[in-house]
Amino acid sequence: QEVVSEESEEESNGVNLMEFSDEILLHILSYVPCTDLVLNVRRTCRKLATLCLDKSLTHTVQLQKDYKVNKDKVKQLMRDIGKEIYQLNMAGCYWLPSSTIDHVTRCKNLVKLNLSGCHVTSLRLSKMLSTLQHLRSLAIDVNPGFDASQLSSECKATLSRVLELKQTLYTPSYGVVPCCTSLEKLLLYFEILDRSREGFMLSGQLMVGESNVPHYQNLRIFYARLAPGYVNQEVVRLYLAVLSDRTPENLHAFLISAPGSFAETGATKNLLDSMARNVRLDALQLPKAWINGSGLLQHLKFNNPFYFSFSRCTLSGGHLIQRVINGGKDLKSLTSLNLSGCVHCLAPESLLRKAEDDIDSSILESLVVSCCNLRHLNLSAAHHHSSESIGNHLCQLLSRLKHLLSLALPVCSITDVAASVEKPPTTPNLVPQTFGRKVRIGIQTYQRNLGDQANQKIESSVFWALMGSLRFLETLEIIGSSFSSAMPRNEPAIRNSLPPCVRAQSVGDSEVAAISQLTYLQSLTLAQLPNILTGSGLVSIGLQCQHLRTLSLANLGMMGKVVYMSALMDMLKHCKCLRDLRLEQPYLCAGSQFFQALSHCSSLQRLCIVSRSGTLQSDAVMSFMANCLEVIMCHMFMGESLTVCKNLQQSIVRSFQAERPALNVVIFPLLHEDLTEVIRDVPMRHLDEITLFKSRVAEEPPNLWW
Repeated sequence: QEVVSEESEEESNGVNLMEFSDEILLHILSYVPCTDLVLNVRRTCRKLATLCLDKSLTHTVQLQKDYKVNKDKVKQLMRDIGKEIYQLNMAGCYWLPSSTIDHVTRCKNLVKLNLSGCHVTSLRLSKMLSTLQHLRSLAIDVNPGFDASQLSSECKATLSRVLELKQTLYTPSYGVVPCCTSLEKLLLYFEILDRSREGFMLSGQLMVGESNVPHYQNLRIFYARLAPGYVNQEVVRLYLAVLSDRTPENLHAFLISAPGSFAETGATKNLLDSMARNVRLDALQLPKAWINGSGLLQHLKFNNPFYFSFSRCTLSGGHLIQRVINGGKDLKSLTSLNLSGCVHCLAPESLLRKAEDDIDSSILESLVVSCCNLRHLNLSAAHHHSSESIGNHLCQLLSRLKHLLSLALPVCSITDVAASVEKPPTTPNLVPQTFGRKVRIGIQTYQRNLGDQANQKIESSVFWALMGSLRFLETLEIIGSSFSSAMPRNEPAIRNSLPPCVRAQSVGDSEVAAISQLTYLQSLTLAQLPNILTGSGLVSIGLQCQHLRTLSLANLGMMGKVVYMSALMDMLKHCKCLRDLRLEQPYLCAGSQFFQALSHCSSLQRLCIVSRSGTLQSDAVMSFMANCLEVIMCHMFMGESLTVCKNLQQSIVRSFQAERPALNVVIFPLLHEDLTEVIRDVPMRHLDEITLFKSRVAEEPPNLWW
């Protein structure tokens, strides 16, 4: 009785959640996963039972990254609210068995359905789509064994009404594209490997009977992203062949993202010529070989462009201003610009210029003035060196872009010109920046007051001022212009790395401390910052950037030992919202102290460590997995033996798979010859978002898919 009276007294003095208005409660409930709302929260009281079934909460169901959902929960969810669901996102639910898709048939009113990354056979797809007569948007994977002849007439009737299609190809095929006769938006992701698991070379030629080519007459958006490999290039040419015959009149976005060399052919040249004559574009991205040395940009017409990507092109700043920006008359609408790897884009011409020469600040100023509404800007993978002219530093000019939400810069672009000519500070304990003999060390210590000293030093710097002016920045990437990850896509691990740019030699702890001004920062990538001595700036970020969800650190400081580990462990103790952590550093020791610090990250879901000659403690990893209940991905590519890696991987799976259905564990020697075979089995969601290192700012147009 005493306990009851105390509780009622607390209720009378406190605030009862149920006294809030329905509008406020609905807003609160919108942050709860739909499976929890329907299967748990709804059963607590009558009021919540009604609110949890409100149309605002059941109209769109997001199972993407709901790593606790399983087949039984999906079945019950579809049974309870299937008829109320109009948009269903199951993207990346790789752990659900293919039979789970059968329950989607209960969602008779579905308009949008995303099954990317799910296991779907041709027959199951046919059965499901036959019942979804209102479907207008679809995302699926096309895996080996897909047979379009197994699609029923009812299924094809549904596909004929689909307006938006996202298709990820793991085998040469048209997939369901020929059946989608009303397409307005087509997104294609080519992930076809050149060799089969048995080692046979694959052909990009489509099977006989699949020459029933796509229908593009209503197409408004065409997007294709190619993984490395010759077969992907062969197959995408077949998709483009129809476009070269007749360019859709309403086409306003044409984007092809292709790594490496993707040569222009007669058919693609005809396509581009037709586009120059007949359409006005709002978004453009082309392979570098299609732009380099051609006058294409001079002839293309733009309407109200919102996205441009000239990644890895030799486009000069002069051409950029004259042919694209058009003197600043038409680019107020541009919100996303990718100039990654475009080494001459801030110079008037590229013929006689060296990549390391100073930029022309007037070109960058024209860009900033013309594109004043930019929200996403990528200038990475190039040497953008500012001159000594006062007020014309790259950071000073970029500080005018007040709407920026994401930014990627090379390390050498953020240093003060005066500092770059000074010799970077050294200490007698540092080893040369090479991959030499492994140095045995303990946990590095650092003076915690160094952060204050660093702040005093840099508060007058141009980078400090830039960070202070971009207070609403959510994503920041500072990547060395010569950095290359040890985890390439389809080749063995890289054993050597290029040295950092000379201008980058002074960038270190003080610059990292400046980032702590970004109060709303959610994603941070730092790679190849050579002058990291203690990592003290990381602690400042951990304390100030409380919204940080994604952290990627690679090759910081000297390469012979990990000098920032102590500071990193202090930082992690404050990162309560951190969900993804990626570390790439030679000789990294993932021991008990590191994993104890990492256990403070209560929201952590994905961990990836890439370390040449790195070591780990198996019992520390097991303890970490037991303490961090949200972790569903653990990827470690280090220097341990194959036996140690396999035993640890099996132990983790055996201990935690039952409780975590989405658990994906890959622990493997980094330099093992079978690494590429292991990587091909990693779910695409993890591989693309965290395991493989890449710049992600302005990688795609914003809101390309829901």
